[in-house]
Amino acid sequence: MKIAINARFLQTGNLEGIGWYTYELCKRWVQNHPEDQFILIYDRPQKAWLITGKNVKSVVIGPKARHFFSFWYWFDVQVPKILRQEQVDVFFSPDNFLSLQTALPTVLTTHDIAHFHYPRQVAWMHRPYYRLFIPRFLKKATHIVCVAEHGKTDLITHYQIPAERITVVPNGTRAIFQPLSDTEKIRVKAQFSKGADYFFFLGAIHPRKNLLGLLRAYELFREKSGERVKLLIAGKLAWQVQEITAAHAASAYQDDIVFLGYLPEETAAKLMASALALTYLSFFEGFGLPVLEALCTDTPVITSNTSSLPEVAGEAALLVDPYDVEEIAGAMLRIWNEPDLREDLVKKGQLQRQQFSWDKAAIDIYIILQAVKS
Repeated sequence: MKIAINARFLQTGNLEGIGWYTYELCKRWVQNHPEDQFILIYDRPQKAWLITGKNVKSVVIGPKARHFFSFWYWFDVQVPKILRQEQVDVFFSPDNFLSLQTALPTVLTTHDIAHFHYPRQVAWMHRPYYRLFIPRFLKKATHIVCVAEHGKTDLITHYQIPAERITVVPNGTRAIFQPLSDTEKIRVKAQFSKGADYFFFLGAIHPRKNLLGLLRAYELFREKSGERVKLLIAGKLAWQVQEITAAHAASAYQDDIVFLGYLPEETAAKLMASALALTYLSFFEGFGLPVLEALCTDTPVITSNTSSLPEVAGEAALLVDPYDVEEIAGAMLRIWNEPDLREDLVKKGQLQRQQFSWDKAAIDIYIILQAVKS
């Protein structure tokens, strides 16, 4: 079988959610199926290919697909050329978009429809593309993969996609997210928080992630607890971040709120494993991978009771209303004051994380690729 893969998020040194998703699946397919050929299609050159092998061919075609016209041109003009030239059997697109100009069987992963629920949090120049093309992508796809049951329900409810055309395949987590010894945790805290305990956020920073709510809840926690617990925030500033940076500048505790920027995965994993708790209060998530990563590092979790997050967290987190700053701060106080609660959440997390595996995800989606090709 010859499989073409949209690899535009496989960016060396800059992997985030969809990039990691693409990487984890492709790595396993290439290793486990030497009999297949994989054509990875990029929209820009890379300093080094993240996925290599005798059965891998990397193809770069412009333009960089990051705005309305370039989206259309890359997917509907450039990609079909490669699919024809390489005589591909099936096309896999892991990033919500696909090509409308190919007759090839296409498997599409739709991580979420946040653009539908929060259109104002999509850049204005992208909104028309999402509004016009997402329904067409969903109709065109031979089969759709969702990463959570919530996402499947969303597609059925808001886009009337038949349930039999959707398969739920949850994400896994990277092996580097592991518990640390107490000695290692002390070293991490000495390096990043001057030895203090800290709450942790990991992810791209934009309005849907609710950093404003987290900052306000943290301030309330500090006022009520009187404890100098820090807040470390890891992730690049993505879009519409002016309010967040202004709130940080105005905070009475700004010296204890540390923006770390985008971090290498090894550093992020160590910070996660050494945190008092992950505080992930997003308004909406297709999956919420940092929650699973926290469970895999034996780190307690405070997360939202919305969208897919309760699916991922199960009983292994304190679930709160992301719009209620008092409730978020109350959960932070409980984490700080109740060591037995922290221990209980860790034990429940050790069970909950067993439901998620990249190995299983790769097998399940490969079966779908085989089925649509037949």
